[in-house]
Amino acid sequence: MAKSDYYEILGISRNAGEREIKKAYKRLAIKFHPDRNPGNAAAESKFKEIKEAYEVLADTQKRAAYDQYGHAAFEQSGVSSGADFSDIFGDVFGDIFGGGRRQRTSRGADLRYNMELSLEEAVRGITREIRIPALDECDVCRGNGAKPGTSVVTCSTCHGQGQVQMRQGFFAVQQTCPTCQGQGKITKEICNKCRGHGRVEKFKTLSVKIPAGVNTGDRIRLSGEGEAGEHGAPAGDLYVQVQVCKHPIFEREENNLYCEVPINFTMAVLGGEIEVPTLGGRVKLKVPAETQTGKLFRVRGKGVKPVRGGNQGDLLCRVVVETPVKLNERQKQLIRELEESFGGPSGDQNSPRSKRFLDGVKKFFDDLTL
Repeated sequence: MAKSDYYEILGISRNAGEREIKKAYKRLAIKFHPDRNPGNAAAESKFKEIKEAYEVLADTQKRAAYDQYGHAAFEQSGVSSGADFSDIFGDVFGDIFGGGRRQRTSRGADLRYNMELSLEEAVRGITREIRIPALDECDVCRGNGAKPGTSVVTCSTCHGQGQVQMRQGFFAVQQTCPTCQGQGKITKEICNKCRGHGRVEKFKTLSVKIPAGVNTGDRIRLSGEGEAGEHGAPAGDLYVQVQVCKHPIFEREENNLYCEVPINFTMAVLGGEIEVPTLGGRVKLKVPAETQTGKLFRVRGKGVKPVRGGNQGDLLCRVVVETPVKLNERQKQLIRELEESFGGPSGDQNSPRSKRFLDGVKKFFDDLTL
């Protein structure tokens, strides 16, 4: 079956520059990469086509030969241009898939630990011990995978590079070193404890300092406390993910705290002084006469101190006027007398909001009849 044109595969013109070729390759390779399309044979085949086209068009000599002779330029050497191009990622995909593959020794994986905190702990800060499972450096071989007393030598085949290069016609193909399997080093006798891996599974206990002011979604990074790297490579990091539990009294919005404060009917009418809670104790709040439900009172500086610095937030108390319940006959009679003193249920003078609402309703229905 005839092969597709390399320029058409990458979706570029025949006079495309190096930058345009690389850009097109990145875009298509990300889309059809096998890691993003597991089990998709069509995507894997397309990915191979894209790599093959890029390997030719990105090389000046190969591109010139292809422009002059087409696919026949590579068939003459007896080598299919569809060879394994996985190692060209070091040139093009270093920023996407983690750099070149000089050696298989890699940094340890990052770990995540979810930590639940009460609102008080999040606002004030806390130091807490955590216990996590992880791959840690083997304490017998110190991470190099070799039996104590034996040596680790540089691979004589790849000279420590982890790869060997083979030239076939126009192509220079890099492959994993068959002697050291990409490690660049040879272990003569492996460590009995870690079986040559340089890492063992264990639990470790860490003391984590949570700064004051953290909130749900914040992360604390502990450098080097993730999994140990392979064969002595650097360890990954541990990320502590913060989740603040719901509080029975307060709600947090950025650096402010909110709470509802119920007051009785008499306090709302005549005014007075009440105690309201804060995370640091109680404070007195003066309630003016004729206070309505929903009124917000601000207590400055009783909120949360931002974790990254700045002014401390405030406490905002929303007043809720509580209707009296379980009245005896004497109390009911007093309420009726109060109602009569207002001039009836409407109480225009004493209930201005109610009057405005009723007037608005009347106007609404009057307009409907016009």
